[in-house]
Amino acid sequence: MSNVSSLAGLTYHVKTFGCQMNLHDSERVSGLLGSCGCLEVATPDEADIVVFMTCCVREKADTHLYGQVSAMVSAPEPPHGRRVVCIGGCIAQRDGSGIREHMRNVDVVFGTRAIASLPDLIVDALNGSKKNVFADTSEDDPGFSSDLPSRREDVWHAWVPIMTGCNNFCSYCIVPYVRGRERDRAFESIVDEVRTLHEDGVREVCLLGQNVNSFGRQRYGSPRFAELLRAVGETGIERIRFTSSHPKDLSDETIAAMAETPAVMPQLHLAVQSGSTRVLKAMNRHYTREDYLALADRIKQANPGIALSTDIIVGFPGETEEDFEQTLSLVREVGFSSAFTFIYSKRPGTPAAKIDDPTPREVIQERFDRLAALVADLAHEANQVELGHTVEALVEGPSKRDADILVGHSPKNKTVHFEIPEGYKAQDLVGKLVDVRVEEARTWYLRGPMVGDPR
Repeated sequence: MSNVSSLAGLTYHVKTFGCQMNLHDSERVSGLLGSCGCLEVATPDEADIVVFMTCCVREKADTHLYGQVSAMVSAPEPPHGRRVVCIGGCIAQRDGSGIREHMRNVDVVFGTRAIASLPDLIVDALNGSKKNVFADTSEDDPGFSSDLPSRREDVWHAWVPIMTGCNNFCSYCIVPYVRGRERDRAFESIVDEVRTLHEDGVREVCLLGQNVNSFGRQRYGSPRFAELLRAVGETGIERIRFTSSHPKDLSDETIAAMAETPAVMPQLHLAVQSGSTRVLKAMNRHYTREDYLALADRIKQANPGIALSTDIIVGFPGETEEDFEQTLSLVREVGFSSAFTFIYSKRPGTPAAKIDDPTPREVIQERFDRLAALVADLAHEANQVELGHTVEALVEGPSKRDADILVGHSPKNKTVHFEIPEGYKAQDLVGKLVDVRVEEARTWYLRGPMVGDPR
C-alpha cells in the first residue's frame, strides 16, 4: 500500500467522456482524490494530476481522447513540477497497459473495476514506478464504486448505480466486454443510500445500470426493479429517474410501479435502435418491431402523457432503405419526445464489426439527416402541448449563453428556461423547484416566467 497522504496539496482535474455511469465514476474519482487532500482545479493545465474517464462506445471518443492526452505533452508545467496523466473507464479496461504504446505520456491506467486503486497508482507513478501501470479487479469482485467517497457535481442531484455490467451482448456494443457481466448491488444498500441522500438535501436521483430492468436477477434469482422503484419512492426523495432500460426486460410490474410511485418522473428512455425486425435480429436485441410498439402502447395506457425518448442507430451493416423506412414509421407511430440518433460506429471485438457493408457513406448520412429532421419535428410537436400550462422545473443553474436566464428540467425531462425574477439571485434558486408558465415552446426547450415562490 502506497503512502497516499503524500498526495495532499496536489491539484487534480477530471475530464469525463461518455455515459452517466462514467459521470458517476468520475464523482467517485474526485471523492477519492479529495479524501487524500488533493484540490480540484478547473482546467488540465492547472493540474498536477489529470484523469481522463473514457468511453469506447463510438470511435469518435477514442480519437478525442488521443488528441487531448497528446496535448498534455505541451501543456504548461504543473504547480508542483510533475504532472501525472491517468486514463480510466472503458478504453482503459479495453486496451490496458497497451495504451502507453500509443500515448507515451500516460502514467497510470486503471480499469472500470479498479477505481479504488487510483491513489496508490498515482503515488507509485510519482515515485517513478511503472510496475502497476494497469490495475484491475477480478470479474467476481463484489465491490461497487458507490462504496467509495464521492464529490458530486450538484448537491441537489445524485447518480445511484444499482448494478454494473451487461449480459445482452448486442452485436454492435462493446459494453459487456469492458464493464463485464451483470452484477447487482444489494437491494437494501441502494434504498439506504437514497434515504441518506434525501436527508442530505438531494432532491433527484437517477438509478443507473446498463439494463436496470434486469436488476436482481444475478443476486436474487429474478428481477426486482419494480419493487426497488416502490421502495426508493418511500424514502422521501422527490424525483426518481432511471437509465438504461432494455425493452425485452421491461415488465408490466415495472410499468405499474412507474405509474403508482409519485416520485418516478413521467419520462422513460427506451432504446429501440431500429424499427426493422430484420435489423433488430442482426443486432441481437431479442424483440421485434411489433413487440416494441405493443410495449409502448402498454406504457402509454398505464402512464398517460408520459414522454418517451429513445436511441436509434442509422447505417447498421446491411440496413436497406426498406429497413430505414420502417425505423421512420416506428418513430412516427410512437411519437418520441426526443431521440439520440447515431451513425453506426464499428467497434473492434464486436460481432457486427465483422459484417461487410457496401452502403455508401453519403447514403447513410442522408438517412441520418432525414431521421434527425423527423425527430426535431416530433420534439417540437410534443412541446406545443405544454403551451399555456405551468410546469415544475428543478433549477440547475444559469444558461451558458445568458447569465440572466436559469435552466431546469421538468418532470418529463424537458429543458425549461426562465428569467431570474426581480428580487432573486441565481444562487437563491439553484436546486429549488419552481413553477414556470410556458409562453414559448421551441423544439428543444420551453420558456416562460416563474410564477409563485420557489420550494
